[in-house]
Amino acid sequence: MSVPRHIVPRLALQSLGNRALTASLTVLAIAFSVMLLLGVERVRTGARQSFADTISGTDLIVGARSGSIQLLLYSVFRIGNATNNVTWRSYDDIAKRPEVAWIVPLSLGDSHHGFRVMGTTPEFFERYKYRHGQKLAFAAGAPFGDLFDAVIGADVAKALGYKVGDLIVVAHGLGSVAFVEHADKPFRVAGILAKTGTPVDRTVLVSLGAIEAIHVDWQSGMPVPGEEISADQVRQMDLKPKAITAALVGLKSKLATFKLQRAINEYAQEPLSAIMPGAALQELWGLVGTAETALSVVSAMVVATALLGMVTMILTTLNERRREMAILRSVGARPTTILGLLATEAGLLTLAGVALGVALLYAALMLLRPWVDATYGLNLDIDAPTQREWLMLATIVLAGFLAGLLPAARAYRLSLADGMTVRT
Repeated sequence: MSVPRHIVPRLALQSLGNRALTASLTVLAIAFSVMLLLGVERVRTGARQSFADTISGTDLIVGARSGSIQLLLYSVFRIGNATNNVTWRSYDDIAKRPEVAWIVPLSLGDSHHGFRVMGTTPEFFERYKYRHGQKLAFAAGAPFGDLFDAVIGADVAKALGYKVGDLIVVAHGLGSVAFVEHADKPFRVAGILAKTGTPVDRTVLVSLGAIEAIHVDWQSGMPVPGEEISADQVRQMDLKPKAITAALVGLKSKLATFKLQRAINEYAQEPLSAIMPGAALQELWGLVGTAETALSVVSAMVVATALLGMVTMILTTLNERRREMAILRSVGARPTTILGLLATEAGLLTLAGVALGVALLYAALMLLRPWVDATYGLNLDIDAPTQREWLMLATIVLAGFLAGLLPAARAYRLSLADGMTVRT
């Protein structure tokens, strides 16, 4: 008589049921490791998507000649500084090209309590889009209508406690601690933007004319001694900008993108760069890919540690189960049946851990997604597992089954006599 193979899974379940506490702890350890691995994957893809969604609908970004990543970082993400400005004449020439549908200038260089101040035109509120074409919305107030009106992002309003009508003073330069301020020309908060999860949340927006106005009596980054022009006087002046930092460009036809990009890059009057945001982002991800890989490796090591813990648990219980194995052998179980029993136990533990880990991940996503979006601007999708995630889960289950072969091989070698012998 031999033990039918189809009852092996049932035997494995009953055996695990007899060791419910240790089996549950093992499943829990695997579940947390799987949740961590998938969580890192979701955050990684969410971060990529959030970065990619920071700017939408813009075909080209134009700035002074520099690296594409540098131009992308300082014009869109407000990171770093521009090496040079773009003259207003060059901006005008680009704006007049027949391929251009719209163009929005950006002027950076000042700050307010560590938040970047950006000069632009009211068209920015219409043209700047994020997350698949969403437009900016106002939580309070309206776009700037006066020369010294400012619109602040949601994070600026929250961090500094501003509301519409408050007065703010812009500092010269980008330091969090201001040593030189444009205190003679304060701005009034005219509007507060709704949360976007983009760098706009951490930006103070003013008009291009206002940027010229606060620097009209400055030279080389310092006020000109003895030359003080009041806010009322500056309103009467020609505040046409002399230079800008960068410009966002939308085209009438996507087919003209490469043509205009080449024309701007070969612009004879001034060294300029025109980049496509999507291509620059891909280049950026190529640079940070090493950090992503390191994070994924750490998560994979956590899963490997959990599987090692499972193998250790099965191995430590083998001695207690010598008699159980011997009884099975005595009723006709072959050594391969014993091997299959322990490998099945390992597979079931891993499968349960994976299933629980996925359930915990989705529970955590549903619970924390709004907070993560509001706090860090990361949009974590609650979608079905991707093909890559299914492959990862299948690999973990297979690895758990294979890891179970180690204690199974040891049990395979146990003899019937060994199991029936009482050790002292």
